[in-house]
Amino acid sequence: MSQADNSVEVVNVSKTFTQTGVGALEVLRDVSFTCHAGEFVSIVGASGCGKSTLLRVIDGLSTPSSGSVRVGGNIQTSPGRDVSFVFQQDNLLPWRTVLENASYGLTLRRVGRKSADAEARRLLQMVGLAGFESHYPHELSGGMRQRVNLARALAVNPSVLLMDEPFAALDSQTREIMQAELLRIWDAAQKTVLFVTHQIDEAVYLSDRVVVLTVRPGRIKAMIEIDLPRPRNLEVKRTAEFAAYTDQIWQLIEHEVRESMELELADALQLRQ
Repeated sequence: MSQADNSVEVVNVSKTFTQTGVGALEVLRDVSFTCHAGEFVSIVGASGCGKSTLLRVIDGLSTPSSGSVRVGGNIQTSPGRDVSFVFQQDNLLPWRTVLENASYGLTLRRVGRKSADAEARRLLQMVGLAGFESHYPHELSGGMRQRVNLARALAVNPSVLLMDEPFAALDSQTREIMQAELLRIWDAAQKTVLFVTHQIDEAVYLSDRVVVLTVRPGRIKAMIEIDLPRPRNLEVKRTAEFAAYTDQIWQLIEHEVRESMELELADALQLRQ
């Protein structure tokens, strides 16, 4: 698939889960948007609004109750070769080296060892881990493990990269460095990225556009264009323009966050009864 085909189209996606003893739980309702080829789009919203569920539907890991998803113009009904998913936890195999972890997806696709290792080495260099090929996951910091995770996702050459809060477990300083590194890698790899985060400033810094979801059931409340020049460095976070975007998005979701907290309390009370 060429980069020109790397778009993601979400059309009227709704998702309802049936819970034993609780009934139906509507998580998403009529969500529609397009992530264009090579675009970086973040999804933000209150806890429990369906951000991660939406990513799983886009990947094909979860079937929508209604609506559809197209990747490169093709209906997405199950996980495929064109999409890679980067989860919050790196899930590296502890008994495999950095090189073996990075090349793991390629070996599953029966790519020859020599070719798989060569591609893994190229990507490890891209993510700043050249020289660590023989190390094991326990010898790496959290940020380094997520770089291996990213290299592994990129190794299979996906059209689209889905990222579900990949930096949530990192300390604040490492998280900022990883944000800058992700932009560098994204620019070099030229992938379409959909990125879920709770951090508004992270979404603004990384994105071309930010999708703001309502409280559950998640619907699109706003789509914010981020008109900040690229390439971006971390200094942009200290500008008035950056602060204005973060404030605008916070004002959009403040009520949603409060309502989400009330829903969580009500759900907890219902489970205790």
